[in-house]
Amino acid sequence: MISFEFPVTEKTRMLLRLEQLYTRLAFFISQDHPFEHHSAILTLFELMETASRADLKAELLQELERQKQILEALRDNPNVSEDMLEGVIEEIEGTAADLLDLTGKFGQHLRENEWLMAIKQRAGIPGGTCQFDLPSYYLWQLKPPEERRLDLQRWAGPLMPTAEASRILLKLLRNSGKSHQYVARRGVFQQMSGGKVVQLIRIGFDESLGALPELSANKYALNIRFINAATGESRPKPTEADVEFTLTHCKF
Repeated sequence: MISFEFPVTEKTRMLLRLEQLYTRLAFFISQDHPFEHHSAILTLFELMETASRADLKAELLQELERQKQILEALRDNPNVSEDMLEGVIEEIEGTAADLLDLTGKFGQHLRENEWLMAIKQRAGIPGGTCQFDLPSYYLWQLKPPEERRLDLQRWAGPLMPTAEASRILLKLLRNSGKSHQYVARRGVFQQMSGGKVVQLIRIGFDESLGALPELSANKYALNIRFINAATGESRPKPTEADVEFTLTHCKF
Protein backbone atom coordinates (compact mmCIF):
# COMPACT_ATOMS: atom_id res chain seq x y z
CA MET A 1 0.00 0.00 0.00
CA ILE A 2 1.03 3.58 -0.68
CA SER A 3 -0.52 6.55 1.08
CA PHE A 4 -0.88 10.18 0.02
CA GLU A 5 -1.74 12.99 2.42
CA PHE A 6 -3.59 16.14 1.37
CA PRO A 7 -3.72 19.07 3.81
CA VAL A 8 -7.03 20.93 3.66
CA THR A 9 -6.12 23.88 5.89
CA GLU A 10 -3.13 26.21 5.89
CA LYS A 11 -2.27 25.16 9.45
CA THR A 12 -2.00 21.50 8.43
CA ARG A 13 0.04 22.44 5.37
CA MET A 14 2.52 24.24 7.63
CA LEU A 15 2.74 21.28 10.04
CA LEU A 16 3.47 18.85 7.21
CA ARG A 17 6.17 21.12 5.80
CA LEU A 18 7.80 21.41 9.20
CA GLU A 19 7.66 17.63 9.63
CA GLN A 20 9.31 17.03 6.26
CA LEU A 21 12.07 19.57 6.92
CA TYR A 22 12.81 18.33 10.45
CA THR A 23 12.93 14.72 9.21
CA ARG A 24 15.37 15.71 6.49
CA LEU A 25 17.46 17.73 8.97
CA ALA A 26 17.74 14.80 11.38
CA PHE A 27 18.82 12.48 8.56
CA PHE A 28 21.54 14.77 7.21
CA ILE A 29 22.90 15.57 10.69
CA SER A 30 23.23 11.85 11.43
CA GLN A 31 25.44 11.32 8.37
CA ASP A 32 29.21 11.89 8.13
CA HIS A 33 30.05 13.26 4.69
CA PRO A 34 30.63 17.04 4.32
CA PHE A 35 28.12 17.14 1.45
CA GLU A 36 25.45 15.71 3.76
CA HIS A 37 26.27 18.26 6.44
CA HIS A 38 26.07 20.96 3.77
CA SER A 39 22.56 19.71 3.05
CA ALA A 40 21.79 19.91 6.78
CA ILE A 41 22.80 23.58 6.80
CA LEU A 42 20.63 24.30 3.76
CA THR A 43 17.73 22.59 5.53
CA LEU A 44 18.30 24.85 8.55
CA PHE A 45 17.92 27.82 6.22
CA GLU A 46 14.70 26.38 4.78
CA LEU A 47 13.32 25.90 8.29
CA MET A 48 14.27 29.45 9.21
CA GLU A 49 12.30 30.80 6.25
CA THR A 50 9.36 28.38 6.50
CA ALA A 51 8.71 28.93 10.21
CA SER A 52 9.56 32.65 10.36
CA ARG A 53 5.91 33.69 10.59
CA ALA A 54 5.44 35.81 13.69
CA ASP A 55 2.28 33.97 14.73
CA LEU A 56 3.60 30.40 14.39
CA LYS A 57 4.58 30.08 18.04
CA ALA A 58 1.21 31.46 19.17
CA GLU A 59 -0.68 29.14 16.82
CA LEU A 60 1.19 26.08 18.06
CA LEU A 61 0.64 27.03 21.70
CA GLN A 62 -3.04 27.66 21.09
CA GLU A 63 -3.53 24.33 19.34
CA LEU A 64 -1.57 22.43 22.00
CA GLU A 65 -3.74 23.96 24.72
CA ARG A 66 -6.92 23.10 22.81
CA GLN A 67 -5.82 19.50 22.40
CA LYS A 68 -4.88 19.32 26.08
CA GLN A 69 -8.39 20.42 27.09
CA ILE A 70 -9.97 17.86 24.77
CA LEU A 71 -7.81 15.09 26.24
CA GLU A 72 -8.46 16.15 29.84
CA ALA A 73 -12.19 15.74 29.19
CA LEU A 74 -11.51 12.04 28.50
CA ARG A 75 -10.03 11.32 31.95
CA ASP A 76 -13.14 9.56 33.23
CA ASN A 77 -13.78 7.63 30.00
CA PRO A 78 -13.52 3.87 30.76
CA ASN A 79 -12.58 3.21 27.10
CA VAL A 80 -9.44 5.32 27.32
CA SER A 81 -6.18 4.11 28.87
CA GLU A 82 -5.42 6.41 31.82
CA ASP A 83 -1.65 5.89 31.52
CA MET A 84 -1.54 6.64 27.80
CA LEU A 85 -3.76 9.69 28.26
CA GLU A 86 -1.57 11.09 31.02
CA GLY A 87 1.51 10.46 28.91
CA VAL A 88 0.19 12.47 25.99
CA ILE A 89 -0.96 15.31 28.27
CA GLU A 90 2.49 15.43 29.88
CA GLU A 91 4.06 15.55 26.41
CA ILE A 92 1.85 18.48 25.47
CA GLU A 93 2.58 20.35 28.71
CA GLY A 94 6.35 19.85 28.37
CA THR A 95 6.40 20.96 24.73
CA ALA A 96 4.24 23.99 25.48
CA ALA A 97 6.64 24.99 28.28
CA ASP A 98 9.61 24.70 25.89
CA LEU A 99 7.80 26.84 23.31
CA LEU A 100 7.05 29.49 25.94
CA ASP A 101 10.75 29.62 26.79
CA LEU A 102 11.59 30.60 23.20
CA THR A 103 12.32 34.31 22.89
CA GLY A 104 12.65 36.45 19.81
CA LYS A 105 11.93 35.55 16.23
CA PHE A 106 12.17 31.92 15.17
CA GLY A 107 15.73 31.20 14.04
CA GLN A 108 17.03 34.55 15.27
CA HIS A 109 20.21 32.90 16.58
CA LEU A 110 20.92 31.77 13.01
CA ARG A 111 20.33 35.24 11.59
CA GLU A 112 22.77 36.69 14.10
CA ASN A 113 25.49 34.27 13.02
CA GLU A 114 27.34 36.21 10.31
CA TRP A 115 29.27 33.13 9.23
CA LEU A 116 26.07 31.15 8.58
CA MET A 117 24.41 34.09 6.85
CA ALA A 118 27.40 34.39 4.50
CA ILE A 119 26.85 30.73 3.56
CA LYS A 120 23.13 31.36 3.09
CA GLN A 121 23.82 34.27 0.76
CA ARG A 122 26.31 32.32 -1.34
CA ALA A 123 24.11 29.20 -1.36
CA GLY A 124 21.57 31.11 -3.45
CA ILE A 125 24.13 31.24 -6.27
CA PRO A 126 24.62 28.04 -8.31
CA GLY A 127 27.94 26.60 -7.20
CA GLY A 128 28.40 29.59 -4.91
CA THR A 129 29.85 27.71 -1.93
CA CYS A 130 33.10 26.57 -3.54
CA GLN A 131 36.27 26.75 -1.45
CA PHE A 132 37.45 29.94 -3.20
CA ASP A 133 34.10 31.61 -2.40
CA LEU A 134 33.96 30.58 1.27
CA PRO A 135 37.41 29.43 2.47
CA SER A 136 36.36 29.28 6.12
CA TYR A 137 33.39 27.07 5.20
CA TYR A 138 35.75 24.79 3.30
CA LEU A 139 37.91 24.48 6.44
CA TRP A 140 34.79 23.67 8.50
CA GLN A 141 33.93 20.88 6.07
CA LEU A 142 37.39 19.39 6.63
CA LYS A 143 36.72 18.99 10.35
CA PRO A 144 35.98 15.48 11.71
CA PRO A 145 32.30 14.52 11.31
CA GLU A 146 31.78 14.50 15.08
CA GLU A 147 32.84 18.16 15.38
CA ARG A 148 30.64 19.24 12.49
CA ARG A 149 27.73 17.27 13.97
CA LEU A 150 28.09 19.05 17.31
CA ASP A 151 27.93 22.42 15.54
CA LEU A 152 24.85 21.36 13.60
CA GLN A 153 23.13 20.11 16.75
CA ARG A 154 23.94 23.37 18.52
CA TRP A 155 22.43 25.42 15.69
CA ALA A 156 19.38 23.18 15.45
CA GLY A 157 18.76 22.97 19.21
CA PRO A 158 16.72 26.18 19.66
CA LEU A 159 14.43 25.10 16.79
CA MET A 160 13.49 21.72 18.26
CA PRO A 161 10.48 22.77 20.42
CA THR A 162 8.73 23.61 17.15
CA ALA A 163 9.63 20.18 15.79
CA GLU A 164 8.18 18.48 18.85
CA ALA A 165 4.99 20.57 18.75
CA SER A 166 4.38 19.73 15.09
CA ARG A 167 5.09 16.04 15.77
CA ILE A 168 2.55 15.86 18.59
CA LEU A 169 -0.16 17.72 16.70
CA LEU A 170 0.26 15.63 13.54
CA LYS A 171 0.20 12.43 15.59
CA LEU A 172 -3.08 13.46 17.23
CA LEU A 173 -4.51 14.54 13.89
CA ARG A 174 -3.59 11.30 12.10
CA ASN A 175 -4.88 9.17 14.98
CA SER A 176 -8.24 10.94 14.74
CA GLY A 177 -8.82 9.59 11.24
CA LYS A 178 -11.68 7.32 10.29
CA SER A 179 -11.03 5.14 7.24
CA HIS A 180 -13.50 3.74 4.70
CA GLN A 181 -13.04 1.62 1.58
CA TYR A 182 -14.28 2.95 -1.78
CA VAL A 183 -13.90 2.30 -5.50
CA ALA A 184 -13.12 5.06 -7.99
CA ARG A 185 -14.96 3.99 -11.14
CA ARG A 186 -12.64 4.51 -14.11
CA GLY A 187 -10.42 6.44 -11.72
CA VAL A 188 -13.02 9.02 -10.68
CA PHE A 189 -14.65 9.45 -7.27
CA GLN A 190 -16.87 12.14 -5.77
CA GLN A 191 -18.26 12.46 -2.27
CA MET A 192 -20.53 15.17 -0.90
CA SER A 193 -19.10 16.73 2.26
CA GLY A 194 -22.32 18.08 3.72
CA GLY A 195 -20.52 21.05 5.24
CA LYS A 196 -18.10 18.81 7.15
CA VAL A 197 -14.67 20.40 7.56
CA VAL A 198 -11.53 18.28 7.98
CA GLN A 199 -7.86 19.22 8.32
CA LEU A 200 -6.24 16.28 6.52
CA ILE A 201 -7.32 13.73 3.92
CA ARG A 202 -5.38 10.50 3.40
CA ILE A 203 -5.73 8.24 0.38
CA GLY A 204 -4.22 4.74 0.37
CA PHE A 205 -4.14 2.19 -2.47
CA ASP A 206 -2.10 -0.60 -3.99
CA GLU A 207 1.25 0.79 -5.14
CA SER A 208 1.37 -1.67 -8.03
CA LEU A 209 -1.46 0.22 -9.75
CA GLY A 210 1.04 2.87 -10.85
CA ALA A 211 -1.45 5.66 -10.23
CA LEU A 212 -1.42 9.09 -8.59
CA PRO A 213 -4.43 10.73 -6.94
CA GLU A 214 -5.43 14.30 -7.73
CA LEU A 215 -7.74 15.82 -5.15
CA SER A 216 -9.86 18.91 -4.75
CA ALA A 217 -11.94 19.48 -1.63
CA ASN A 218 -14.15 22.10 -0.04
CA LYS A 219 -16.94 22.04 2.55
CA TYR A 220 -19.42 20.88 -0.09
CA ALA A 221 -17.69 18.10 -2.03
CA LEU A 222 -14.58 15.96 -2.37
CA ASN A 223 -13.35 15.07 -5.85
CA ILE A 224 -10.62 12.50 -6.53
CA ARG A 225 -9.19 11.58 -9.91
CA PHE A 226 -6.54 8.93 -10.38
CA ILE A 227 -4.03 9.44 -13.19
CA ASN A 228 -1.32 7.20 -14.62
CA ALA A 229 1.97 7.76 -12.83
CA ALA A 230 4.28 7.16 -15.80
CA THR A 231 7.36 9.32 -15.39
CA GLY A 232 8.56 11.64 -18.13
CA GLU A 233 5.13 12.47 -19.50
CA SER A 234 4.24 16.15 -19.55
CA ARG A 235 0.52 15.36 -19.53
CA PRO A 236 -0.28 12.22 -17.53
CA LYS A 237 -3.45 10.52 -18.69
CA PRO A 238 -6.39 9.65 -16.41
CA THR A 239 -6.51 5.95 -15.59
CA GLU A 240 -9.30 3.97 -17.22
CA ALA A 241 -9.31 1.23 -14.58
CA ASP A 242 -11.39 1.03 -11.42
CA VAL A 243 -9.28 1.86 -8.37
CA GLU A 244 -9.95 0.45 -4.92
CA PHE A 245 -8.71 2.83 -2.26
CA THR A 246 -8.95 3.77 1.41
CA LEU A 247 -10.18 7.26 2.27
CA THR A 248 -9.38 8.71 5.69
CA HIS A 249 -10.76 11.98 7.04
CA CYS A 250 -8.67 13.46 9.88
CA LYS A 251 -10.07 16.19 12.08
CA PHE A 252 -9.02 17.55 15.47
